[in-house]
Amino acid sequence: MARRQRSSINWLRSPREIRSEKQIALRQKATEPGTRDLQTRLALVGVILIGACLALALRLYKLQVVSHQNLQKLARQQQLVTVHPFIPRRPIVDRMGNAVALDEPVYQLYAHPKLFTKSKEEIAEKLAPHLRRSATQILINLSESESGIVLARDLTEEVHRSIIQERLDGLEFVRRHQRFYPYQDLLADVVGYVDGERQGQAGLEYLHQDLLARSDVALQLTLGAITPDPVAGEFLYLDNLSLQLTIDSRLQRAARLILKKKLAETSAKRGTVMVMDAKNGALLSLICEPSYDPNRYYEFDLELFKNWALTDLYEPGSTFKPIAVAIALEADAIKPDSVFYDDGKIYREHWEIENFDYSYIGARGNLSVSEILKHSSNVGMVRILEEMQPSTLYNWLQRLGLGGKTGIDLPFEIASLLRPGWEFTASPVHPATTSFGQGFALTPIQLLQLQGSLANGGFLVKPHVVRGLFDSEGKLSWQPKQMKPKRVFSEETARAVVSMMENVVRDGTGKNAKIPGYRIAGKTGTSQKVTSYSGGGYSEYAKITSFAAILPAESPRYVVLAVIDEPESGTGGTIAAPVVKEMIQALISIEGITPASEKEVAK
Repeated sequence: MARRQRSSINWLRSPREIRSEKQIALRQKATEPGTRDLQTRLALVGVILIGACLALALRLYKLQVVSHQNLQKLARQQQLVTVHPFIPRRPIVDRMGNAVALDEPVYQLYAHPKLFTKSKEEIAEKLAPHLRRSATQILINLSESESGIVLARDLTEEVHRSIIQERLDGLEFVRRHQRFYPYQDLLADVVGYVDGERQGQAGLEYLHQDLLARSDVALQLTLGAITPDPVAGEFLYLDNLSLQLTIDSRLQRAARLILKKKLAETSAKRGTVMVMDAKNGALLSLICEPSYDPNRYYEFDLELFKNWALTDLYEPGSTFKPIAVAIALEADAIKPDSVFYDDGKIYREHWEIENFDYSYIGARGNLSVSEILKHSSNVGMVRILEEMQPSTLYNWLQRLGLGGKTGIDLPFEIASLLRPGWEFTASPVHPATTSFGQGFALTPIQLLQLQGSLANGGFLVKPHVVRGLFDSEGKLSWQPKQMKPKRVFSEETARAVVSMMENVVRDGTGKNAKIPGYRIAGKTGTSQKVTSYSGGGYSEYAKITSFAAILPAESPRYVVLAVIDEPESGTGGTIAAPVVKEMIQALISIEGITPASEKEVAK
């Protein structure tokens, strides 16, 4: 009844009164403690959300506006991968265009027996002929592990293809590139070798590392992309340039065989043979023996990596006598028809100087300059240079480059050794010993250069082995700078000395180099080895024999030099001269040198 009355009362009230009462009720409820806590929490959440939105907006502004460039750069770095692709070294070719050094792919062969579908015995039998090993040896290798067995290294492309054709499961090839020298030791003294890091370590490979290795390039790839980013049109363009030599592999092969044979016959320590075109200094052959195989350089003694024809000094002995005669002629100290008395033995201060044949020939008496060379008279040479002031002689030696280098385009050449001027002129024994090639030291390559000055009419030219960079059509791209020929003797002097040297081969100590139908000029040399350049003294037994030849004598063009170090016995005439003779015969065949006319031979 009461409920019904309240309802009636509410029904009788106005809507405004009812709303007013509800608002009062709500305010009363809001003032209750529980309700106030809820509102506070809601307000706090709202503040946090607004703050978070503001912080996010600030962060986005910083990332997209303030740090945009740095972040873009960082992203680019993470997305790109820099790759340095393999770029082969430029090949080296001889003067005929035959490749003597080039890059080629090689393969390392791994075996994984756990993947074999055939028996190990059958696999070994299949691989044996390709690897040039016995099936038993291969089978032993295959039993070492279940995976990752190295069966062979440095397999050629041909062997790789032949094994692939066997269709054997469980084999893996890993490809890489290496420098390959098809002629093995033939040009090792000139070309040198490249190590495992692809750095040249000797010869031209070392000297022209930058030229042969081309320029380093980098390729950038975007992660996830199928094709690389756009690059310059010339990127990865490989030119077809080759470094061409003056060396003739045919003549080089002949020199190697001839020298090896002579070293074996004489039990000599080592030897060198060189052939130079005296007109321009181009070396057609340069051989040192023993040598090494640059394909397997790691198996050889380090001593063999140097080219001792330009790194080791020796006293040239009598092969220097023609140079001494040319100096005296050019200085007007003597005439070609001058005559000197040969005592056979003389003394200068307390030093005894005698001819090599004094013990059985004695004094020869009056000799012309030509006869002094023909008989290789030490006493006669002393008499010749004593016609000059020691200071004048010393100045001439310096003018000829003694005390310096030839400048050959091969690494590690050392300078020749000449006494200081004050010491040289202080005692008459120094000019005396110089007259027959002792008391100073030079390299074989410098002696070749000096002999070349007689052959080409009086000019010092720089010996060299590089012609330049040529493309496949023979067009020159780069050429090394050559020393301008330096005149040291007159043409008349050079011609006179060559004529005297021709008598040495015709009737003198160089008869073992004579070739019928050809006019050859030459000079022998047999010198004691110096035990120490700093302390002086000569070995009682060790000697160096040599022979230098110029041909054709009627129109000189080529110089051939052979130096044999420490043969058991013999002289320059009996050991080195026959080597030069065989080299000249090979040169005649390769260069097509025609015999002299009968009239010219008779001269």
